[in-house]
Amino acid sequence: MTEDLIALVPLYGSWLIAVVTFLSCLAVPVPASLVMITAGGFVASGDLGPLQTLGAAAGGAILGDQTGYAIGRKGGRHLLARIGQSPARARVIDQATGLLRARGWLGVFLSRWLFSPLGPWLNLASGAAPLDWRVFTQAGIAGELLWVTIYVGLGWSFSAHILLLADLLGSASGFLAALAVAIGLGFWLRRALRSNNSPPRGR
Repeated sequence: MTEDLIALVPLYGSWLIAVVTFLSCLAVPVPASLVMITAGGFVASGDLGPLQTLGAAAGGAILGDQTGYAIGRKGGRHLLARIGQSPARARVIDQATGLLRARGWLGVFLSRWLFSPLGPWLNLASGAAPLDWRVFTQAGIAGELLWVTIYVGLGWSFSAHILLLADLLGSASGFLAALAVAIGLGFWLRRALRSNNSPPRGR
């Protein structure tokens, strides 16, 4: 499937890139990062325009984030509970929720690009919490612009080694997601312990 999808990038260009990044932000298992790297390679060869490619990737991702947030706002808690019946998904949801509680704006921003496996679940958790929509949107746009620029830029810079680059980045993303969880939960736990140990204040 991945190879077939990559082969469609020069044929459908911006539309395909936008659809793939949109779906990736809703936890649909599509290789968004690889598609953007491939698109960057086609930008380097002159087959795709740089601004159209970046705009399509960012636009699809931002729209996907907003859709995930809206779904979370309407029925996110029940949906997350149903999805969380799978132990593997329950762990990811707990990790995303912990990162959101610990870091808020920064958690949303980092989950767009540095810890991207947590992104779709953090979208739902942000809507269900609910995190203020303006905070979510500002952090999401900033993070998605950085994510798109990094991956399309890498594809453009290393167009001769796209598959090797994709493998390296795919391996790194899982490690970084686990690291994010450890850091986020650590901050959240420390904050909870401090609040429990603080003396009560009079009115």
